[in-house]
Amino acid sequence: MISSKGRYALRVMLDLARNESDGYVPLKDIAERQGISKKYLEIIAKELVNAKLLKGVSGKGGGYKLSRRPEEYPVGEILDVTENSMAVVACLENGAEECPRAAECDTLPMWSELNRMIHDFLYSKKLSDLI
Repeated sequence: MISSKGRYALRVMLDLARNESDGYVPLKDIAERQGISKKYLEIIAKELVNAKLLKGVSGKGGGYKLSRRPEEYPVGEILDVTENSMAVVACLENGAEECPRAAECDTLPMWSELNRMIHDFLYSKKLSDLI
C-alpha cells in the first residue's frame, strides 16, 4: 500500500510542475492548494531535496522547484524516495535476508513477477503523464 507520504510527494511534484514559472514556489502556497499540512510537507520536501528531485531555497523569494523537466521523472522514482519499501512481500524487500524456504516456495515466482510488474508500471509513468 502506498502511504500518504508517497501520495503527498506526488501531489507536491505535480503542483510544482503545474505552478512553477521561473522562480521558486513557496511551500505554504503548495500546502494551501493541496490542503495538506505545511509541517508535513516540510518533511516530504526535505526528502525530495535530499534525493535531488527538488531544488530548495530559503528566505525571501525562496521555495521549491523541480530539478528536471516533468517528463524526466518516473513516478516510481518519487515513490521510492518516500516509501520504506515497495515490495509486495517481505522476502522481496531490498536487503531482506534470503528466506530459508525460497527454494521450495511455490508462490515466490508469482510474487516476484508481481513485484516486477508494479515496478515496471510505476517507472513507465512519468510526472508529465499525470499533468
